[in-house]
Amino acid sequence: MNKNISLIDYMEKHYFKRENFSTLKEMLYFVAEHYGNKTAFVLKDKSGYLYNVSYYNFVKDVESVGISLINNGFANKKIAIIGKNSYKWAVSYLAACIVGIVVPIDKELHFNDVINFLNISEASVVLGDDKNLSEIVANVQLLNNATSFINFDLKSNNEIYYGFDSFKSSGLYNLENDLNPFSKIKIDPDDMHFLLFTSGTTGNSKGVCLSHKNICSNIFAVGSIVKVDTSTSILSILPIHHTYECTLGFLLVISSGGTIAFCDGLRYISKNLQEYKPNIILSVPLLLENVHKKIMSSLEEALPEKYFKKNKHIMDSIPFFMRPIVKKRILKSLGGNLKKIIVGAAAVDPEILKSLNKFGILVLSGYGLTECSPLVAGNNDFFHNFYAVGLPIPNCEFKIDSPNEEGVGEILVKGSNVMLGYYKNEKANKESFSDGYFRTGDLGRIDEQGYLYVTGRCKSVIITKNGKNVYPEELEEMLNHNEAISESLVTGDFDKKTNDTVVKAQIIPNLDFIKKKIKAPSKEDISNFIHSAIKAVNAKLPNFKHIKDFTIRNKDFEKTTTQKIKRFGSNIEDSKGKSDKPKNKVKNKKEKK
Repeated sequence: MNKNISLIDYMEKHYFKRENFSTLKEMLYFVAEHYGNKTAFVLKDKSGYLYNVSYYNFVKDVESVGISLINNGFANKKIAIIGKNSYKWAVSYLAACIVGIVVPIDKELHFNDVINFLNISEASVVLGDDKNLSEIVANVQLLNNATSFINFDLKSNNEIYYGFDSFKSSGLYNLENDLNPFSKIKIDPDDMHFLLFTSGTTGNSKGVCLSHKNICSNIFAVGSIVKVDTSTSILSILPIHHTYECTLGFLLVISSGGTIAFCDGLRYISKNLQEYKPNIILSVPLLLENVHKKIMSSLEEALPEKYFKKNKHIMDSIPFFMRPIVKKRILKSLGGNLKKIIVGAAAVDPEILKSLNKFGILVLSGYGLTECSPLVAGNNDFFHNFYAVGLPIPNCEFKIDSPNEEGVGEILVKGSNVMLGYYKNEKANKESFSDGYFRTGDLGRIDEQGYLYVTGRCKSVIITKNGKNVYPEELEEMLNHNEAISESLVTGDFDKKTNDTVVKAQIIPNLDFIKKKIKAPSKEDISNFIHSAIKAVNAKLPNFKHIKDFTIRNKDFEKTTTQKIKRFGSNIEDSKGKSDKPKNKVKNKKEKK
Protein backbone atom coordinates (compact mmCIF):
# COMPACT_ATOMS: atom_id res chain seq x y z
CA MET A 1 0.00 0.00 0.00
CA ASN A 2 1.23 3.51 -0.85
CA LYS A 3 2.40 5.15 2.39
CA ASN A 4 0.86 8.45 1.26
CA ILE A 5 -2.61 6.91 1.26
CA SER A 6 -4.31 6.86 4.66
CA LEU A 7 -5.78 3.66 6.05
CA ILE A 8 -9.28 5.11 5.80
CA ASP A 9 -8.77 6.21 2.17
CA TYR A 10 -7.49 2.75 1.31
CA MET A 11 -10.53 1.08 2.89
CA GLU A 12 -12.91 3.37 1.03
CA LYS A 13 -11.47 2.13 -2.26
CA HIS A 14 -11.74 -1.53 -1.28
CA TYR A 15 -15.03 -1.78 0.63
CA PHE A 16 -16.90 -5.06 0.21
CA LYS A 17 -19.80 -4.57 -2.19
CA ARG A 18 -23.23 -4.99 -0.61
CA GLU A 19 -26.79 -3.69 -0.76
CA ASN A 20 -27.52 -0.45 1.08
CA PHE A 21 -31.08 -0.60 2.47
CA SER A 22 -33.07 2.38 3.69
CA THR A 23 -35.40 0.28 5.88
CA LEU A 24 -35.49 -3.23 7.31
CA LYS A 25 -38.69 -3.88 5.38
CA GLU A 26 -36.76 -3.25 2.17
CA MET A 27 -34.07 -5.60 3.45
CA LEU A 28 -36.64 -8.26 4.32
CA TYR A 29 -38.12 -8.43 0.85
CA PHE A 30 -34.67 -8.31 -0.75
CA VAL A 31 -33.51 -11.43 1.11
CA ALA A 32 -36.79 -13.21 0.32
CA GLU A 33 -36.18 -12.62 -3.39
CA HIS A 34 -32.45 -13.36 -3.48
CA TYR A 35 -31.99 -16.05 -0.80
CA GLY A 36 -35.45 -17.62 -0.66
CA ASN A 37 -34.38 -21.28 -0.60
CA LYS A 38 -31.25 -20.75 1.46
CA THR A 39 -31.15 -21.59 5.19
CA ALA A 40 -31.70 -18.54 7.37
CA PHE A 41 -31.84 -20.34 10.74
CA VAL A 42 -30.78 -23.71 12.08
CA LEU A 43 -33.07 -24.52 15.01
CA LYS A 44 -33.37 -27.28 17.57
CA ASP A 45 -36.62 -28.90 18.66
CA LYS A 46 -37.34 -30.21 22.19
CA SER A 47 -35.92 -33.62 21.34
CA GLY A 48 -32.62 -32.07 20.21
CA TYR A 49 -33.26 -32.58 16.49
CA LEU A 50 -31.78 -29.86 14.24
CA TYR A 51 -33.86 -28.48 11.40
CA ASN A 52 -33.56 -25.60 8.95
CA VAL A 53 -35.78 -22.59 8.27
CA SER A 54 -35.40 -21.05 4.81
CA TYR A 55 -35.41 -17.34 4.09
CA TYR A 56 -38.71 -17.79 2.28
CA ASN A 57 -40.38 -19.25 5.38
CA PHE A 58 -38.71 -16.76 7.71
CA VAL A 59 -40.03 -13.79 5.74
CA LYS A 60 -43.47 -15.44 5.55
CA ASP A 61 -43.47 -15.80 9.36
CA VAL A 62 -42.49 -12.14 9.82
CA GLU A 63 -45.30 -11.09 7.48
CA SER A 64 -47.81 -13.32 9.29
CA VAL A 65 -46.98 -11.93 12.73
CA GLY A 66 -46.96 -8.41 11.29
CA ILE A 67 -50.40 -8.88 9.76
CA SER A 68 -51.81 -10.13 13.06
CA LEU A 69 -50.29 -7.16 14.89
CA ILE A 70 -52.03 -4.84 12.42
CA ASN A 71 -55.35 -6.72 12.57
CA ASN A 72 -55.36 -6.56 16.38
CA GLY A 73 -54.87 -2.80 16.46
CA PHE A 74 -51.13 -2.60 17.22
CA ALA A 75 -50.04 -0.71 14.10
CA ASN A 76 -48.00 2.39 15.02
CA LYS A 77 -48.04 1.28 18.68
CA LYS A 78 -45.18 0.46 21.04
CA ILE A 79 -44.57 -3.30 20.85
CA ALA A 80 -42.36 -4.76 23.58
CA ILE A 81 -40.41 -8.02 23.33
CA ILE A 82 -38.82 -9.89 26.25
CA GLY A 83 -37.25 -13.33 26.30
CA LYS A 84 -34.21 -15.44 25.51
CA ASN A 85 -32.56 -15.48 22.09
CA SER A 86 -34.87 -17.43 19.83
CA TYR A 87 -36.38 -17.67 16.37
CA LYS A 88 -39.70 -16.33 17.67
CA TRP A 89 -37.90 -13.33 19.18
CA ALA A 90 -36.23 -12.62 15.82
CA VAL A 91 -39.51 -12.92 13.88
CA SER A 92 -41.34 -10.71 16.37
CA TYR A 93 -38.62 -8.05 16.38
CA LEU A 94 -38.68 -7.54 12.62
CA ALA A 95 -42.48 -7.59 12.48
CA ALA A 96 -42.74 -5.09 15.35
CA CYS A 97 -40.19 -2.58 14.03
CA ILE A 98 -41.98 -2.47 10.68
CA VAL A 99 -45.56 -2.37 12.00
CA GLY A 100 -44.84 -0.02 14.92
CA ILE A 101 -42.11 0.85 17.42
CA VAL A 102 -40.27 -2.13 18.88
CA VAL A 103 -39.21 -2.01 22.54
CA PRO A 104 -36.70 -4.79 23.30
CA ILE A 105 -36.38 -5.42 27.06
CA ASP A 106 -33.65 -7.26 28.95
CA LYS A 107 -35.07 -10.54 30.25
CA GLU A 108 -32.72 -10.42 33.27
CA LEU A 109 -34.21 -7.24 34.73
CA HIS A 110 -36.18 -7.26 37.96
CA PHE A 111 -39.91 -7.15 37.21
CA ASN A 112 -40.11 -3.66 38.76
CA ASP A 113 -37.79 -2.36 36.05
CA VAL A 114 -39.68 -4.24 33.35
CA ILE A 115 -42.96 -2.69 34.53
CA ASN A 116 -41.26 0.71 34.63
CA PHE A 117 -40.08 0.44 31.03
CA LEU A 118 -43.46 -0.78 29.82
CA ASN A 119 -45.04 2.24 31.47
CA ILE A 120 -42.50 4.74 30.16
CA SER A 121 -42.83 3.39 26.62
CA GLU A 122 -46.63 3.04 26.89
CA ALA A 123 -46.37 -0.41 25.32
CA SER A 124 -49.69 -1.75 24.04
CA VAL A 125 -48.58 -5.35 23.67
CA VAL A 126 -45.77 -7.56 24.95
CA LEU A 127 -44.44 -10.63 23.15
CA GLY A 128 -42.24 -12.97 25.16
CA ASP A 129 -41.40 -16.17 26.95
CA ASP A 130 -43.88 -17.53 29.47
CA LYS A 131 -41.35 -17.11 32.30
CA ASN A 132 -41.03 -13.36 31.71
CA LEU A 133 -44.67 -12.70 30.86
CA SER A 134 -45.96 -14.48 33.97
CA GLU A 135 -44.08 -12.02 36.21
CA ILE A 136 -45.59 -9.08 34.34
CA VAL A 137 -49.09 -10.55 34.43
CA ALA A 138 -48.77 -11.23 38.17
CA ASN A 139 -48.16 -7.48 38.61
CA VAL A 140 -50.46 -6.26 35.85
CA GLN A 141 -52.15 -3.81 38.22
CA LEU A 142 -48.93 -1.75 38.10
CA LEU A 143 -49.23 -1.18 34.35
CA ASN A 144 -50.60 2.20 33.31
CA ASN A 145 -51.71 0.96 29.89
CA ALA A 146 -54.19 -1.70 28.88
CA THR A 147 -51.68 -4.26 27.63
CA SER A 148 -52.05 -7.46 25.63
CA PHE A 149 -49.68 -10.42 25.93
CA ILE A 150 -48.48 -12.82 23.24
CA ASN A 151 -46.87 -15.93 24.75
CA PHE A 152 -44.06 -17.60 22.78
CA ASP A 153 -44.59 -20.85 24.70
CA LEU A 154 -48.32 -21.23 24.00
CA LYS A 155 -49.86 -22.56 20.81
CA SER A 156 -53.47 -21.52 21.50
CA ASN A 157 -55.10 -18.48 23.04
CA ASN A 158 -56.49 -18.44 26.57
CA GLU A 159 -58.16 -15.85 28.81
CA ILE A 160 -54.79 -14.17 29.56
CA TYR A 161 -52.56 -14.71 26.53
CA TYR A 162 -52.55 -14.90 22.80
CA GLY A 163 -50.71 -18.10 21.92
CA PHE A 164 -47.87 -17.19 19.53
CA ASP A 165 -48.58 -20.04 17.12
CA SER A 166 -52.28 -19.17 16.94
CA PHE A 167 -51.46 -15.44 16.57
CA LYS A 168 -49.08 -16.17 13.68
CA SER A 169 -51.55 -18.59 12.02
CA SER A 170 -54.23 -15.90 11.99
CA GLY A 171 -51.94 -13.62 9.99
CA LEU A 172 -50.86 -16.48 7.74
CA TYR A 173 -54.49 -17.11 6.78
CA ASN A 174 -54.74 -13.51 5.56
CA LEU A 175 -51.41 -13.80 3.76
CA GLU A 176 -52.47 -16.94 1.90
CA ASN A 177 -55.72 -15.24 0.90
CA ASP A 178 -53.97 -12.21 -0.60
CA LEU A 179 -54.87 -9.96 2.32
CA ASN A 180 -51.49 -8.50 3.20
CA PRO A 181 -51.63 -5.05 4.85
CA PHE A 182 -48.03 -5.61 6.03
CA SER A 183 -46.66 -5.32 2.48
CA LYS A 184 -48.41 -1.95 2.04
CA ILE A 185 -46.80 -0.28 5.06
CA LYS A 186 -44.73 2.78 4.18
CA ILE A 187 -41.84 3.58 6.49
CA ASP A 188 -40.09 6.92 6.78
CA PRO A 189 -36.43 5.91 7.32
CA ASP A 190 -35.96 8.87 9.68
CA ASP A 191 -38.89 8.11 12.01
CA MET A 192 -38.41 6.40 15.36
CA HIS A 193 -39.12 2.67 15.15
CA PHE A 194 -36.83 1.39 17.92
CA LEU A 195 -36.91 2.32 21.61
CA LEU A 196 -34.14 0.83 23.76
CA PHE A 197 -33.49 1.50 27.43
CA THR A 198 -29.92 1.98 28.57
CA SER A 199 -30.24 0.65 32.13
CA GLY A 200 -32.58 -0.79 34.72
CA THR A 201 -32.74 2.32 36.82
CA THR A 202 -36.14 3.87 37.50
CA GLY A 203 -34.81 7.33 38.26
CA ASN A 204 -32.06 7.56 35.63
CA SER A 205 -33.26 5.44 32.73
CA LYS A 206 -32.89 6.78 29.22
CA GLY A 207 -34.85 5.58 26.24
CA VAL A 208 -32.72 5.61 23.09
CA CYS A 209 -34.72 6.43 19.96
CA LEU A 210 -33.42 4.85 16.76
CA SER A 211 -34.70 4.87 13.19
CA HIS A 212 -34.50 2.39 10.34
CA LYS A 213 -31.90 4.69 8.80
CA ASN A 214 -29.75 4.43 11.94
CA ILE A 215 -29.84 0.63 12.00
CA CYS A 216 -29.46 0.15 8.23
CA SER A 217 -26.55 2.58 8.19
CA ASN A 218 -24.71 0.45 10.74
CA ILE A 219 -25.51 -2.78 8.88
CA PHE A 220 -24.12 -1.37 5.64
CA ALA A 221 -21.05 0.16 7.31
CA VAL A 222 -19.98 -2.99 9.17
CA GLY A 223 -20.69 -5.21 6.17
CA SER A 224 -18.46 -2.98 4.05
CA ILE A 225 -15.37 -3.64 6.17
CA VAL A 226 -16.05 -7.11 7.63
CA LYS A 227 -16.95 -9.76 5.07
CA VAL A 228 -20.35 -11.25 5.91
CA ASP A 229 -22.09 -13.11 3.09
CA THR A 230 -24.05 -16.23 2.20
CA SER A 231 -21.23 -18.42 3.52
CA THR A 232 -21.46 -16.85 6.99
CA SER A 233 -22.68 -19.06 9.82
CA ILE A 234 -23.03 -17.52 13.26
CA LEU A 235 -23.85 -18.84 16.72
CA SER A 236 -25.89 -16.22 18.59
CA ILE A 237 -24.65 -16.19 22.19
CA LEU A 238 -24.99 -12.67 23.59
CA PRO A 239 -28.38 -11.21 24.61
CA ILE A 240 -30.21 -10.29 21.43
CA HIS A 241 -32.17 -7.44 23.02
CA HIS A 242 -28.96 -5.39 22.97
CA THR A 243 -28.02 -3.54 19.76
CA TYR A 244 -24.58 -5.17 19.69
CA GLU A 245 -25.91 -8.70 19.16
CA CYS A 246 -29.09 -7.59 17.42
CA THR A 247 -27.50 -5.38 14.76
CA LEU A 248 -24.30 -7.34 14.14
CA GLY A 249 -25.26 -10.90 15.10
CA PHE A 250 -28.79 -10.92 13.68
CA LEU A 251 -29.68 -8.16 11.21
CA LEU A 252 -26.28 -7.93 9.49
CA VAL A 253 -26.22 -11.71 8.99
CA ILE A 254 -29.79 -11.85 7.67
CA SER A 255 -29.18 -8.93 5.30
CA SER A 256 -26.21 -10.86 3.88
CA GLY A 257 -27.92 -14.22 3.37
CA GLY A 258 -26.02 -15.91 6.21
CA THR A 259 -27.23 -18.54 8.67
CA ILE A 260 -27.99 -18.11 12.39
CA ALA A 261 -28.17 -20.67 15.20
CA PHE A 262 -28.99 -19.89 18.84
CA CYS A 263 -26.87 -20.93 21.80
CA ASP A 264 -28.68 -23.05 24.40
CA GLY A 265 -26.97 -21.15 27.23
CA LEU A 266 -23.48 -20.21 28.38
CA ARG A 267 -22.77 -23.67 29.81
CA TYR A 268 -23.55 -25.22 26.42
CA ILE A 269 -21.28 -23.07 24.26
CA SER A 270 -18.71 -25.82 23.65
CA LYS A 271 -21.47 -28.32 22.78
CA ASN A 272 -23.22 -25.82 20.48
CA LEU A 273 -19.98 -24.97 18.67
CA GLN A 274 -19.65 -28.65 17.77
CA GLU A 275 -23.31 -28.90 16.75
CA TYR A 276 -23.61 -25.79 14.58
CA LYS A 277 -19.99 -25.30 13.48
CA PRO A 278 -20.15 -21.48 13.06
CA ASN A 279 -17.42 -19.51 11.33
CA ILE A 280 -18.15 -16.27 13.25
CA ILE A 281 -19.29 -15.50 16.79
CA LEU A 282 -19.80 -12.27 18.71
CA SER A 283 -18.22 -12.14 22.13
CA VAL A 284 -17.53 -10.05 25.21
CA PRO A 285 -14.08 -10.06 26.89
CA LEU A 286 -15.06 -12.50 29.63
CA LEU A 287 -16.24 -15.09 27.11
CA LEU A 288 -13.15 -14.53 24.97
CA GLU A 289 -10.86 -15.06 27.96
CA ASN A 290 -12.64 -18.33 28.78
CA VAL A 291 -12.17 -19.55 25.20
CA HIS A 292 -8.46 -18.67 25.38
CA LYS A 293 -8.04 -20.42 28.75
CA LYS A 294 -9.62 -23.61 27.42
CA ILE A 295 -7.33 -23.57 24.39
CA MET A 296 -4.22 -23.10 26.52
CA SER A 297 -5.37 -25.76 28.97
CA SER A 298 -5.88 -28.32 26.20
CA LEU A 299 -2.46 -27.52 24.72
CA GLU A 300 -0.77 -27.92 28.11
CA GLU A 301 -2.25 -31.40 28.34
CA ALA A 302 -1.22 -32.35 24.81
CA LEU A 303 2.23 -30.78 24.37
CA PRO A 304 5.54 -31.13 26.25
CA GLU A 305 6.39 -28.50 28.86
CA LYS A 306 9.46 -27.39 26.87
CA TYR A 307 7.22 -25.57 24.37
CA PHE A 308 5.78 -23.29 27.07
CA LYS A 309 8.63 -20.82 27.31
CA LYS A 310 8.35 -17.65 29.36
CA ASN A 311 7.70 -14.47 27.32
CA LYS A 312 7.26 -16.51 24.15
CA HIS A 313 4.03 -17.59 22.50
CA ILE A 314 3.63 -21.34 22.18
CA MET A 315 3.15 -21.10 18.39
CA ASP A 316 6.59 -19.49 18.15
CA SER A 317 8.10 -22.26 20.28
CA ILE A 318 6.87 -25.37 18.51
CA PRO A 319 8.52 -26.63 15.29
CA PHE A 320 7.23 -25.16 12.06
CA PHE A 321 5.87 -28.48 10.76
CA MET A 322 3.73 -28.94 13.91
CA ARG A 323 1.96 -25.58 13.74
CA PRO A 324 -0.73 -26.58 11.21
CA ILE A 325 -1.52 -29.65 13.35
CA VAL A 326 -1.87 -27.52 16.49
CA LYS A 327 -4.10 -24.98 14.69
CA LYS A 328 -6.30 -27.77 13.35
CA ARG A 329 -6.66 -29.25 16.83
CA ILE A 330 -7.69 -25.87 18.25
CA LEU A 331 -10.21 -25.18 15.48
CA LYS A 332 -11.67 -28.68 15.91
CA SER A 333 -12.30 -27.95 19.60
CA LEU A 334 -14.29 -24.87 18.50
CA GLY A 335 -16.40 -26.69 15.94
CA GLY A 336 -13.88 -26.81 13.10
CA ASN A 337 -14.93 -23.71 11.16
CA LEU A 338 -14.44 -20.75 13.52
CA LYS A 339 -12.29 -18.15 11.79
CA LYS A 340 -13.39 -14.85 13.26
CA ILE A 341 -14.59 -13.46 16.58
CA ILE A 342 -16.00 -9.95 16.94
CA VAL A 343 -15.59 -8.63 20.48
CA GLY A 344 -16.84 -5.49 22.17
CA ALA A 345 -18.62 -3.99 25.19
CA ALA A 346 -15.51 -3.63 27.38
CA ALA A 347 -11.71 -3.52 27.30
CA VAL A 348 -9.89 -6.57 25.93
CA ASP A 349 -6.40 -7.78 26.80
CA PRO A 350 -4.30 -7.22 23.61
CA GLU A 351 -2.15 -10.25 24.46
CA ILE A 352 -5.20 -12.52 24.19
CA LEU A 353 -6.07 -10.98 20.81
CA LYS A 354 -2.54 -11.59 19.53
CA SER A 355 -2.49 -15.11 20.93
CA LEU A 356 -5.77 -16.14 19.27
CA ASN A 357 -4.57 -14.60 16.01
CA LYS A 358 -1.52 -16.89 16.11
CA PHE A 359 -3.89 -19.82 16.55
CA GLY A 360 -5.63 -18.85 13.31
CA ILE A 361 -8.62 -17.02 14.79
CA LEU A 362 -8.86 -13.33 13.90
CA VAL A 363 -10.42 -11.35 16.75
CA LEU A 364 -11.79 -7.95 15.76
CA SER A 365 -12.40 -5.60 18.66
CA GLY A 366 -14.58 -2.53 18.35
CA TYR A 367 -16.23 0.33 20.15
CA GLY A 368 -19.87 1.30 20.18
CA LEU A 369 -22.88 2.49 22.12
CA THR A 370 -26.60 1.82 21.97
CA GLU A 371 -26.96 5.48 20.96
CA CYS A 372 -24.91 4.74 17.82
CA SER A 373 -26.79 1.65 16.65
CA PRO A 374 -24.20 0.53 18.02
CA LEU A 375 -20.80 0.49 16.25
CA VAL A 376 -18.63 3.62 15.97
CA ALA A 377 -15.16 2.20 15.40
CA GLY A 378 -13.80 -1.24 14.72
CA ASN A 379 -10.88 -3.33 13.64
CA ASN A 380 -11.76 -5.00 10.36
CA ASP A 381 -10.73 -7.31 7.54
CA PHE A 382 -8.44 -4.64 6.08
CA PHE A 383 -6.62 -3.34 9.14
CA HIS A 384 -6.47 -4.35 12.77
CA ASN A 385 -4.52 -2.98 15.72
CA PHE A 386 -4.62 -5.16 18.82
CA TYR A 387 -4.13 -2.17 21.11
CA ALA A 388 -6.87 0.05 19.63
CA VAL A 389 -10.64 -0.30 19.24
CA GLY A 390 -10.28 0.40 15.55
CA LEU A 391 -10.85 2.87 12.75
CA PRO A 392 -14.09 4.78 12.13
CA ILE A 393 -16.73 2.73 10.33
CA PRO A 394 -18.05 4.09 7.00
CA ASN A 395 -20.51 7.02 7.24
CA CYS A 396 -19.32 7.80 10.77
CA GLU A 397 -16.77 10.21 12.16
CA PHE A 398 -15.41 10.93 15.60
CA LYS A 399 -13.20 13.53 17.21
CA ILE A 400 -11.69 14.26 20.60
CA ASP A 401 -13.11 17.19 22.53
CA SER A 402 -10.70 19.39 24.54
CA PRO A 403 -7.77 16.94 24.45
CA ASN A 404 -5.15 17.18 27.18
CA GLU A 405 -1.37 17.05 26.67
CA GLU A 406 -1.60 13.34 25.92
CA GLY A 407 -4.38 13.88 23.38
CA VAL A 408 -7.05 12.42 25.67
CA GLY A 409 -10.50 13.98 25.79
CA GLU A 410 -14.16 13.09 25.39
CA ILE A 411 -15.05 11.09 22.27
CA LEU A 412 -17.64 12.88 20.12
CA VAL A 413 -19.44 11.06 17.29
CA LYS A 414 -21.35 12.17 14.21
CA GLY A 415 -22.97 10.00 11.55
CA SER A 416 -26.12 8.44 10.15
CA ASN A 417 -25.87 5.77 12.87
CA VAL A 418 -26.30 8.30 15.72
CA MET A 419 -29.67 8.15 17.49
CA LEU A 420 -32.55 10.57 17.02
CA GLY A 421 -32.36 11.43 20.73
CA TYR A 422 -33.47 10.27 24.16
CA TYR A 423 -37.17 9.50 24.57
CA LYS A 424 -39.06 12.42 26.13
CA ASN A 425 -35.89 13.74 27.76
CA GLU A 426 -35.03 17.20 26.46
CA LYS A 427 -32.56 17.87 29.25
CA ALA A 428 -30.51 14.78 28.38
CA ASN A 429 -30.67 15.63 24.68
CA LYS A 430 -29.31 19.13 25.26
CA GLU A 431 -26.48 17.76 27.38
CA SER A 432 -25.65 14.93 24.95
CA PHE A 433 -25.23 16.85 21.69
CA SER A 434 -22.74 19.54 20.77
CA ASP A 435 -22.60 21.14 17.28
CA GLY A 436 -24.18 18.05 15.74
CA TYR A 437 -21.89 15.62 17.57
CA PHE A 438 -23.04 13.10 20.16
CA ARG A 439 -21.11 13.29 23.43
CA THR A 440 -20.33 9.68 24.30
CA GLY A 441 -19.13 10.28 27.86
CA ASP A 442 -16.08 8.13 27.05
CA LEU A 443 -12.50 9.33 27.14
CA GLY A 444 -10.16 8.49 24.29
CA ARG A 445 -7.43 9.53 21.92
CA ILE A 446 -6.74 9.13 18.20
CA ASP A 447 -3.32 8.23 16.79
CA GLU A 448 -1.74 9.47 13.57
CA GLN A 449 -3.21 6.60 11.54
CA GLY A 450 -6.74 7.32 12.75
CA TYR A 451 -7.05 4.49 15.27
CA LEU A 452 -9.20 5.18 18.31
CA TYR A 453 -8.12 4.23 21.83
CA VAL A 454 -10.69 4.29 24.64
CA THR A 455 -8.92 5.26 27.86
CA GLY A 456 -11.72 5.64 30.40
CA ARG A 457 -15.03 7.22 31.29
CA CYS A 458 -16.10 10.73 32.07
CA LYS A 459 -19.49 9.34 32.96
CA SER A 460 -19.86 7.34 36.15
CA VAL A 461 -21.15 4.13 34.56
CA ILE A 462 -19.40 0.92 35.64
CA ILE A 463 -18.80 -1.67 32.92
CA THR A 464 -18.23 -5.30 33.89
CA LYS A 465 -16.10 -7.65 31.82
CA ASN A 466 -19.14 -9.34 30.31
CA GLY A 467 -20.28 -5.97 28.96
CA LYS A 468 -23.01 -5.22 31.50
CA ASN A 469 -23.59 -1.57 32.44
CA VAL A 470 -24.09 -0.66 36.09
CA TYR A 471 -25.24 2.88 36.84
CA PRO A 472 -24.05 3.98 40.31
CA GLU A 473 -26.78 6.60 40.67
CA GLU A 474 -29.43 3.88 40.49
CA LEU A 475 -27.89 1.91 43.35
CA GLU A 476 -27.17 5.03 45.41
CA GLU A 477 -30.79 6.11 45.11
CA MET A 478 -31.96 2.72 46.35
CA LEU A 479 -29.43 2.65 49.20
CA ASN A 480 -30.26 6.16 50.35
CA HIS A 481 -33.94 5.25 50.67
CA ASN A 482 -33.03 2.93 53.52
CA GLU A 483 -33.36 4.62 56.91
CA ALA A 484 -30.12 3.09 58.15
CA ILE A 485 -28.13 4.89 55.44
CA SER A 486 -27.42 8.60 55.40
CA GLU A 487 -25.34 8.80 52.20
CA SER A 488 -23.65 6.40 49.79
CA LEU A 489 -21.16 6.30 46.95
CA VAL A 490 -21.10 3.31 44.57
CA THR A 491 -17.98 2.51 42.57
CA GLY A 492 -16.46 -0.26 40.48
CA ASP A 493 -13.24 -1.95 41.46
CA PHE A 494 -11.18 -4.58 39.65
CA ASP A 495 -11.00 -7.81 41.62
CA LYS A 496 -7.86 -9.85 40.82
CA LYS A 497 -9.39 -13.05 42.21
CA THR A 498 -12.40 -12.99 39.89
CA ASN A 499 -10.57 -11.05 37.16
CA ASP A 500 -13.60 -8.82 36.79
CA THR A 501 -15.03 -5.49 37.90
CA VAL A 502 -17.14 -5.74 41.06
CA VAL A 503 -19.61 -3.24 42.47
CA LYS A 504 -18.77 -1.77 45.86
CA ALA A 505 -20.26 0.92 48.08
CA GLN A 506 -19.03 3.44 50.61
CA ILE A 507 -21.67 4.10 53.25
CA ILE A 508 -22.25 6.82 55.82
CA PRO A 509 -24.66 5.24 58.32
CA ASN A 510 -27.62 7.11 59.80
CA LEU A 511 -26.55 6.81 63.42
CA ASP A 512 -29.61 8.66 64.71
CA PHE A 513 -31.86 5.98 63.25
CA ILE A 514 -29.66 3.11 64.38
CA LYS A 515 -29.47 4.51 67.95
CA LYS A 516 -33.25 4.48 68.11
CA LYS A 517 -33.06 0.74 67.61
CA ILE A 518 -29.97 0.10 69.75
CA LYS A 519 -29.02 2.66 72.41
CA ALA A 520 -25.25 2.13 72.19
CA PRO A 521 -24.57 0.34 68.91
CA SER A 522 -21.20 -1.32 68.44
CA LYS A 523 -19.28 -1.29 65.15
CA GLU A 524 -20.63 -4.78 64.52
CA ASP A 525 -24.21 -3.60 65.14
CA ILE A 526 -23.78 -0.77 62.65
CA SER A 527 -22.23 -3.14 60.12
CA ASN A 528 -25.17 -5.53 60.51
CA PHE A 529 -27.68 -2.74 59.81
CA ILE A 530 -25.81 -1.75 56.65
CA HIS A 531 -25.44 -5.37 55.57
CA SER A 532 -29.21 -5.85 55.86
CA ALA A 533 -29.84 -2.67 53.86
CA ILE A 534 -27.53 -3.81 51.04
CA LYS A 535 -29.06 -7.28 51.07
CA ALA A 536 -32.50 -5.71 50.60
CA VAL A 537 -31.24 -3.64 47.67
CA ASN A 538 -29.52 -6.62 46.03
CA ALA A 539 -32.75 -8.62 46.23
CA LYS A 540 -34.31 -6.13 43.80
CA LEU A 541 -31.46 -6.26 41.28
CA PRO A 542 -30.11 -8.71 38.69
CA ASN A 543 -26.93 -10.45 39.84
CA PHE A 544 -24.49 -8.35 37.79
CA LYS A 545 -25.62 -5.22 39.70
CA HIS A 546 -25.22 -6.72 43.15
CA ILE A 547 -23.13 -4.74 45.62
CA LYS A 548 -20.45 -7.22 46.64
CA ASP A 549 -18.63 -5.21 49.33
CA PHE A 550 -19.14 -2.08 51.37
CA THR A 551 -17.08 0.28 53.49
CA ILE A 552 -18.46 2.26 56.43
CA ARG A 553 -17.08 5.80 56.53
CA ASN A 554 -16.32 7.77 59.69
CA LYS A 555 -16.32 11.16 57.97
CA ASP A 556 -18.37 12.99 55.34
CA PHE A 557 -17.74 12.69 51.63
CA GLU A 558 -15.84 15.45 49.88
CA LYS A 559 -18.44 17.49 47.97
CA THR A 560 -18.76 20.18 45.32
CA THR A 561 -20.10 23.66 46.03
CA THR A 562 -23.54 22.40 44.99
CA GLN A 563 -23.26 19.66 47.65
CA LYS A 564 -22.80 16.81 45.17
CA ILE A 565 -20.41 14.04 46.16
CA LYS A 566 -17.17 14.22 44.18
CA ARG A 567 -17.39 10.86 42.48
CA PHE A 568 -13.80 10.94 41.23
CA GLY A 569 -12.35 12.99 44.08
CA SER A 570 -10.31 12.02 47.11
CA ASN A 571 -13.06 10.20 48.99
CA ILE A 572 -11.22 7.45 50.88
CA GLU A 573 -12.93 4.84 53.03
CA ASP A 574 -12.29 4.65 56.74
CA SER A 575 -13.38 1.21 57.88
CA LYS A 576 -14.45 -1.96 56.15
CA GLY A 577 -17.74 -3.80 56.10
CA LYS A 578 -18.97 -6.70 54.06
CA SER A 579 -21.92 -7.78 51.96
CA ASP A 580 -20.82 -11.40 51.43
CA LYS A 581 -17.21 -11.80 52.55
CA PRO A 582 -14.77 -9.11 53.71
CA LYS A 583 -12.49 -8.03 50.89
CA ASN A 584 -10.06 -5.21 50.17
CA LYS A 585 -11.13 -1.61 50.53
CA VAL A 586 -12.59 0.07 47.48
CA LYS A 587 -10.34 2.45 45.62
CA ASN A 588 -12.50 5.18 44.16
CA LYS A 589 -11.33 5.53 40.60
CA LYS A 590 -12.65 6.12 37.11
CA GLU A 591 -13.89 2.95 35.55
CA LYS A 592 -12.04 2.05 32.38
CA LYS A 593 -14.01 0.73 29.47
